[in-house]
Amino acid sequence: MGIMSAIKEWWSRMFLSEVKDQFKVTGITSGDMQKAIQNWMLIYKGEPDWIDPEEGIKTIKFAKFVCGEIGRLATLAIDVTFDGARKEYMTQFWEKSVHDRIREWTELMCACGTVILKPNGTGVDLVTPDRFEITSLDGNHNITGIVFQDSYQEGDEHYTKLEYHRFFTASVRMPDAEEYTETTYYSISNRAFVSRNAGEIGKPIDLSMTNWAALQPDVHITKRNGEQINSMLFGLFRMPSSNDIDLNSPLGLSAFADATEELKDLDIAYSRNAEEIEESRRMVIVDDRLIQKPAYKDEKGNTVRPHVKLPKFFKAMAGMDAEETYHEVNPTLNTDTRKSGINQQLSLVGVKCGFSNGYFVIDEKTGMVTATQVESDDRRTIQLIKDVRDAMQKCLDDLFYAQSVFADLYGLAPAGDYEPQYDFGDITYNEEEDRMRNLTLANSGYIPKWQYLVRFEGYSEEEAKAAVEEASGAQDKGLFGEE
Repeated sequence: MGIMSAIKEWWSRMFLSEVKDQFKVTGITSGDMQKAIQNWMLIYKGEPDWIDPEEGIKTIKFAKFVCGEIGRLATLAIDVTFDGARKEYMTQFWEKSVHDRIREWTELMCACGTVILKPNGTGVDLVTPDRFEITSLDGNHNITGIVFQDSYQEGDEHYTKLEYHRFFTASVRMPDAEEYTETTYYSISNRAFVSRNAGEIGKPIDLSMTNWAALQPDVHITKRNGEQINSMLFGLFRMPSSNDIDLNSPLGLSAFADATEELKDLDIAYSRNAEEIEESRRMVIVDDRLIQKPAYKDEKGNTVRPHVKLPKFFKAMAGMDAEETYHEVNPTLNTDTRKSGINQQLSLVGVKCGFSNGYFVIDEKTGMVTATQVESDDRRTIQLIKDVRDAMQKCLDDLFYAQSVFADLYGLAPAGDYEPQYDFGDITYNEEEDRMRNLTLANSGYIPKWQYLVRFEGYSEEEAKAAVEEASGAQDKGLFGEE
């Protein structure tokens, strides 16, 4: 185990211990699941345990590439619109706090298996699994208790906050009522700590002495009308595949969880190929007698034998036979064989991560690792992205609900309902084909020509209309090829 892994495991144990001490609850995530998450995060960041500098084994961080490709496809042309009385407020929340970061969050979800999107008052926090601990579930495996960990540094002091969310039922007698009734609250407890060491939670400190001074130690929430909160006030975003590491966990597996061995073999194959290329430099071996300059005496009478500066690919050797005073070595690269092996590993990685066979290849022209175009018959890839989009929509539904609850509680928006409408881009989309189709429609008069210029050439509407008008009036042959 590396030093960083040991530190993170120690911090995790401290986190769990403090959760138990402060809130009298125990985390339910198994040790095997915690280790798996830690391993996935290290692989994603380019720190897998198979890196070996002495053996020349490095990583090309293909796991990050896979996660990034899923994030790109899943969020392609994504947009969310809203109807209802709270339309304007929710639209603003989506555009300012979510839209520009959803691709990044999706990539990180693919890497960790699970992330949580949580409103923070001014935006949205992304919480990775190393910064939360689940404490309870309901019968449908939905989270009903969780502790979040947040931290910051100020000078030499390290501040940590534990934030415990759960449902709490109590008997309450309302004003003018004769009997007690059971009411279920959404309860949030905040505890702060300070330490001089980054790897320690430290000693308790009052919230008023931290950046979290606006928070209350304990709050119990219902809707303004007294109704119960319907779900936890955050969105859980997880990979849709089943969890075979911990069957009782609501957490998902990394997108590359089943392909770690193949990722290791890919790094080895790439490293060996790179090593061969690096060592394949042409070499010329010559007899040192051929490159010696005549010796001479210096001012003190000492014999000086001048050195000859040779090119990097020349090497002088003494005592060569007369027939072998000059010998050239040109190593032969096993490029085709190596490339075939790398492509095989790429194919295995892709399939085990949910992509169609052959999605990842080494491009014949550029030699770069690229993703091939998604065609309409790439069913596995399309299904993978659909599943991720479904999980994303469920997470965003819960996130929007949480933000709407806070808007009610703090009067951030007019009271009323909202209805989100999701729009995702077609992953089989080909921009060049779409461009040519729209150009044909413009030439045929089915769409305005200025509309084509706005969509595909970067014109503003005003500029496009002026250009079309000028082209149609000043030239016999118009801008779009018509006579």
